[in-house]
Amino acid sequence: MEFREVVRRRRMVRRYADAPVDPQVVDRMLAHAQRAPNAGFSQGWAFLVLDTPDDVALFWSTTGADPDVHNAWLDGMRTAPVVIVPLACKDAYLDRYAEPDKGWTDRSEGRWPVPYWWVDAGMAALLILQTAVDEGLGACFFGIQEEHLPTFRDAFGIPDDHAPVGAITVGHRLADTGPAGSPARRGRRTNLVHRGRWGTTVTP
Repeated sequence: MEFREVVRRRRMVRRYADAPVDPQVVDRMLAHAQRAPNAGFSQGWAFLVLDTPDDVALFWSTTGADPDVHNAWLDGMRTAPVVIVPLACKDAYLDRYAEPDKGWTDRSEGRWPVPYWWVDAGMAALLILQTAVDEGLGACFFGIQEEHLPTFRDAFGIPDDHAPVGAITVGHRLADTGPAGSPARRGRRTNLVHRGRWGTTVTP
């Protein structure tokens, strides 16, 4: 698939067909994610892959979705056979930039006007979403609510120095007639590109 088509077709898929995902495809998603840009080549990310029915069910139950809880969004999302949780490790960045070749002498978080451990993990997550499209699959990135993080961490043994940036469901898309959700209700903004200086907008 042409890259421009991957970008055009990417959207959040919230209901999946009853079919397994090839483990080799999941491996390709993770291999691509690890090619994302990352400051100082810190590689301060990790990926928790949940691809068995028991592990997927445990993910949902520990993030606030008890089996008896039902709504349209949740009932659709729980049909995904794979959940991938990208995690960011701030310490990896603070340690990397305290090394001699970077010239900083301490691990002060104040040196970071932008927390690139979050940015880089987000870019890795996007590569997972794009690879899903390229493989003919659907995926959806969503957040894990803060109040459920302790039970999620305990259930899967997540170390304290790694923080989930969200979670990604992956599965085979159901046949549909086009985008649903927000893109169907809201048009795309056309005043987002400013060339030369702010206020000079360019319509793509």
